[in-house]
Amino acid sequence: MLRMMARPIAWLLLLALLYVTIAPIELRPTTGEPPSFERFAAFALVGFAFACGYPRQWWLVMLVVVGAACTFELAQLLVPSRHAHFEDAAVKAIGGMAGTAIGLMVNRLLTRLVPR
Repeated sequence: MLRMMARPIAWLLLLALLYVTIAPIELRPTTGEPPSFERFAAFALVGFAFACGYPRQWWLVMLVVVGAACTFELAQLLVPSRHAHFEDAAVKAIGGMAGTAIGLMVNRLLTRLVPR
């Protein structure tokens, strides 16, 4: 059940991150937290959702999340009001990897606790 719900949520979150990453800066939502925290948390959430949806393909999940972080950051070069920085891509990638790791741990814990 968790996998079936997590898969579409993960893809929708990834699309939402693409939008807010390449949209003009004035359309970017903010939480009031430092931008690095927002980047880390957003990609951690995506990594968590993908790990819950695709637990057996964890290496592919890592590749998708880190690849998206780098690709989305580079895509900002196409938008006049945005800028790409290596540090931002690194924060996003690390957040995605952390979220993926946490998602895998939660998934394994649930697998052990919930009998089939």
